Amino acid sequence: MSNQRLLMAGVSAAVLLALSGHAFAADPVPADASTAVDEIVVKARDKAGLLEKQPSNTVFGLDKPLLETPRSASFVSDVTLQRYGIETIDGLTAVSPGTYTASFYGVPGALNIRGTLAENYFRGFKRIENRGTYSTPIGAADQIQVVRGPPTPIYGSGKVGGMLNFIPKSGKNEGGYLSEPTGEITATYGSYNKKNLTGQIGLPVNLGPVIGGVYVYGEAEDSHSFYKGIYPRRQTGEVSADFDLGNGWTTAFGGMKYHSDGDVQTPGWNRLTQDLIDNRTYTTGRDTTLVDSDGNGKITPGETGFYPYSSYLYIDAPNRFLLFQPNAADNLARHTLDTGIGTTKLSPRTVYISPADFSKTDTNTLYFDLAKELSPSSSIKAQLFYDDQENKRFVSYGYPAWFDSSVWEARLTYNFAYDAGPVTTKSFVGASYRSFDGRRRESYNSGMIALDRRDISYGATATDIMDSPFSTEPAGVTGMDWENDNSSTWTQSGVFFTSDIYLGALNLMLGGRYDDYDVKSQDTGLYTFQVAGQQKDSKGKATYSASLSYKTPIGVLPYITYAKASALEMSQAGDIAASLVANDSWLSDSDLAEAGVKFQLLKGTLVGSLSAYRQNRTQLTSGTNPTVQGTRAKGVELEVRWLASEHFSFTFAGNNQHTTVKGPDHSFQYIPAYTAGFSGVNGYGGGFVTFDFSSLPGRGGDYAYGLIPHSVVSLYGAYTGDPHAWGRLGGTLGATMVSKTSTLVQDPIVYPKYTVANASIYYEYGPYTATFNVDNLLDKLYFTPDADSYANLGALPSKGREWRLTLARKF
Repeated sequence: MSNQRLLMAGVSAAVLLALSGHAFAADPVPADASTAVDEIVVKARDKAGLLEKQPSNTVFGLDKPLLETPRSASFVSDVTLQRYGIETIDGLTAVSPGTYTASFYGVPGALNIRGTLAENYFRGFKRIENRGTYSTPIGAADQIQVVRGPPTPIYGSGKVGGMLNFIPKSGKNEGGYLSEPTGEITATYGSYNKKNLTGQIGLPVNLGPVIGGVYVYGEAEDSHSFYKGIYPRRQTGEVSADFDLGNGWTTAFGGMKYHSDGDVQTPGWNRLTQDLIDNRTYTTGRDTTLVDSDGNGKITPGETGFYPYSSYLYIDAPNRFLLFQPNAADNLARHTLDTGIGTTKLSPRTVYISPADFSKTDTNTLYFDLAKELSPSSSIKAQLFYDDQENKRFVSYGYPAWFDSSVWEARLTYNFAYDAGPVTTKSFVGASYRSFDGRRRESYNSGMIALDRRDISYGATATDIMDSPFSTEPAGVTGMDWENDNSSTWTQSGVFFTSDIYLGALNLMLGGRYDDYDVKSQDTGLYTFQVAGQQKDSKGKATYSASLSYKTPIGVLPYITYAKASALEMSQAGDIAASLVANDSWLSDSDLAEAGVKFQLLKGTLVGSLSAYRQNRTQLTSGTNPTVQGTRAKGVELEVRWLASEHFSFTFAGNNQHTTVKGPDHSFQYIPAYTAGFSGVNGYGGGFVTFDFSSLPGRGGDYAYGLIPHSVVSLYGAYTGDPHAWGRLGGTLGATMVSKTSTLVQDPIVYPKYTVANASIYYEYGPYTATFNVDNLLDKLYFTPDADSYANLGALPSKGREWRLTLARKF
């Protein structure tokens, strides 16, 4: 049995022992007095912000304590993010099971939840797709909510894998609106010249009958990176306002602005071999047959001898091709390394990057709520939401892109409650309208993408930096143009309901929605693989979910859930590819069956959940012609949070899962040279692709999705000292254990299992706090496989040991 399974079994046994002790222990005080005492104990012990402070409406759209919610979910407060040193969403594996994410080229934009990509939400509204476009900012969050399963019907359609909901800082707190000014400024300096500044202030507002609060947050980062050649520069601004207008009226409005210049994508290491992963032994060498004849520092189409997509050469089977060669006679010369051939030990700081690479992103997010309490048991709320994203990027192996998208949504919800003796219900009904308009421009450089062409130990050269449409040369032989240029609009009109029904200790939750979709897409790219002309379609779809739970008197809540969901198959810009509209695969179904148990033991100081699931859902592959890929997943997840005393607290998050891609998989994929029968020396100078992944040996049917580990286990402990005249000390120490992963082709490269430890210590004196974090405490080298079309060609080496010191002043 693996160490992860042993650890999960041990924690499960501890929970059962605690449960047994709780079940048979006598309660010497009345229930209501005991509850009050429990709340005092919990508040006194929860120094790391681990437990939910008040019911949330994220999972089902109705206020409901997480421990009574029949669905697997994890809520992470801003205090927990700080104590655990979590700076990106990839770090959420420390506190949320099932959230390991393959590398989207080193940019943590979205989570993988239960083996497939999740969706990002802001206050319950879906944002535009972010598959490694920019680092999702979490510093501005009051809470990050990770929900495993489909979104609630009020949030719109979505896939069953899961969602990440961002709750911004606001002018409200646990007790209501802000009663006094509050704020904080921080300054961080760390290894590799990390520099970060934040400032936040909350102000109460009292204008006669109008009371409320305003909150402002700002963050700026200008850093270098562990990876040479990558320099993150980001700025975030956030404003929120919450008001009670009197006479039952309330409103909330605000927004967030984000800008980034430094989220440059990198596949990490190329020229993958098992020796490289195990021993850092890298194959060196360059091809010098191509010449930068015009001296502009890159390869333009005319310098390759072909443009565009001409003279592909079949290799040993249909649907597998050699790239980067004008004809068969030139094949060996273009693909063969001829200079500097040998091996070297590669540093994990050396990754695929060049001075020509860039990524610039701007996003704007706005929201407005207006609600009216009609009676003590009913209310109505109108909400508006807007989100836009523009990104320009270039990755020098040959992938330029320009995304420009916006979406807005209007939602009207009526909430009501009903009490009929033994049966009580809380419900809502509503309607929503969502409209998207976007444009996705990409190029795959006319077959010139060759990820292995660059010898990254030598560095970028003019003959492995490909041209892009961002250059000044005219399109054609001397310059590139956009090969995909997809303009897409779609609308979604829906009605929805959810009802929370109690019959004593039995709880039934029912929800559903019906949506009408209208989609239009047209790809006018210069050399697109999409169908010609505008493609449009309309369709209606119903979705639903049902959950049943039972609240026992010993603090245990078993539950079962079943859900059927549907979602649009959106590309990286949030658009829908014209080919998907033409072949009626733009709207996909998914389903989930889940059973589990929530528990709250030891006077409320030990909480958690154990769940098992089985799901079927899809994911969209990218490339010249996006393909809808079916997946099937099953797994078990365990989450435990224990406030052991006023000084110590512990968290455990673990899962065991298996995700399978349903065959035949007809997706476009780049494949390594050895898969095509070529040695590295004879193949690294060019590229190899398949337009049908199922044509590869052993991939004609279902296959295991090796990019996601079968098991991830995280165990953390936090200490908070007593306050003294000289101040207070505290700290956190923990580790995450990840089982092996692999590439997807036959005879895959295997990335070994690993354990990575993180630690922090902090000192508080009055309003001042100094926090010292160390990530990857033991300096462990491990690898995260690339995602998407290059999953078989690249892997991101881990960052080595990093430290940072943060000085904070509250006021």
